[in-house]
Amino acid sequence: MAEQAQDRAEIGRRVLRRRTELGLTQRALAEPEYTAAYISTLESGKVRPSETALRFLAGRLRVTFEELSTGQPAHLATDLRMRITDARQTLAGDAPQEAGEQFAALAAEARRFGLPAEEAAALTGLGDCATESGDLDRAIEHYRTAEELLADAPLPQRVPALRGRAVAHLLAGDLRYSCYLLETAIDQLNAGGLHDPNALLLLYSAVIAPYLDLGAHARAAQAAELALALAPQVTDPALVARMHRGVARTLLAAGRAAEADASLARAQELYQQLRIRTELAHCHWMRGYIQAQGGDLVQAEHELRTARDILAHRRATLYTVQIDVELADVLRRRGKPAEAEQLLSQLVGELSPARGAVHAGAAHRLLGLIAEERSDLRTAEQQYGAALALLEQAGAAGDIADLCRLLGDLLRRTGRTEAALDIYRTGLGHRAAPGTTTLGPVPAEPPFGAAPS
Repeated sequence: MAEQAQDRAEIGRRVLRRRTELGLTQRALAEPEYTAAYISTLESGKVRPSETALRFLAGRLRVTFEELSTGQPAHLATDLRMRITDARQTLAGDAPQEAGEQFAALAAEARRFGLPAEEAAALTGLGDCATESGDLDRAIEHYRTAEELLADAPLPQRVPALRGRAVAHLLAGDLRYSCYLLETAIDQLNAGGLHDPNALLLLYSAVIAPYLDLGAHARAAQAAELALALAPQVTDPALVARMHRGVARTLLAAGRAAEADASLARAQELYQQLRIRTELAHCHWMRGYIQAQGGDLVQAEHELRTARDILAHRRATLYTVQIDVELADVLRRRGKPAEAEQLLSQLVGELSPARGAVHAGAAHRLLGLIAEERSDLRTAEQQYGAALALLEQAGAAGDIADLCRLLGDLLRRTGRTEAALDIYRTGLGHRAAPGTTTLGPVPAEPPFGAAPS
């Protein structure tokens, strides 16, 4: 009853406001179909007009039926969606703070006019802004609210917000939960017959990173193959570019560096055409890593510094710090251990288990290597221990195995054979079995036949 009374009152206020704007009397508005008394009763909120009456009044007041009955201006939803697209372009460029302000205003406007789909799209944009700035808790909250607004919508509509939340959890070091979110959505899409190519490509591309960090290389490779099979059905070039970047990671993990670089070049070309600066920086970042793996440290440093400059300009603090970890490794390998150590010492205070546990662990591992190279074995052991605690918390199985080898070798060289054996066993125990993440069966494949090999 209270809602009905509020609805009558709001319609009455809209009629009164518009009638006053046009300078009409109640009689002039009412005739010839109705009376001035009826308009007075309507404007006071005592009666709700019928659809016929509302359409008559909308015509006299020169507004749409929807605007008079709901308060939504004509074509508001379409206009909001266009402005959300504009805000995304702002985010893709060099004005992420301005984009955040745009998304916040659009979310508030959509909420005011009762447009949940548009509000969710704006909140997802806010989540993307928060993720880039490193405010992962806020990002997760924005994504979760967007998903709640779309609770009754088909799953494909919720996928962008769900994918964003999974990425935020991944960056926070919660690898298994990130993986769980993405795998569950993939299974729900396939099991429910919702074979939306865009949604599936977004999910398969996103799940590659947590798979690799968990050491589940077989699953990562399968996700990449399925993404490649879906790509011809997708027309959004940004999704295709993201897919190529994910595929490059699996190729690199398999030792196929040349193919990884070619896949990354395709992604980079698309991002340059689309002028998506953050993703372009990620391409430079990964190309730097590929160059470092191949031993071209000068080019690796150039690529990493290019990526860092782009992201620093955008104030993408979390990504910038993570790049600095990779850069420090290149500097160490180039014979600049003091410069690398100084950079890493600044970083460890900015990284934390909640803001990049994998990279925080990598920073401590590198500090351990530098200490060990200058024969400071006590400091090296402390740094390796700090790295191991962070990586175990994140569940980064492949990195844990490598770190346990380093720590085990150090302990063995200092005569602590039993302790070294225990650490070696720890490393072996964290190696994931091929194709598993301890999260249950591999997600079902979409029904388009076998993925290409």
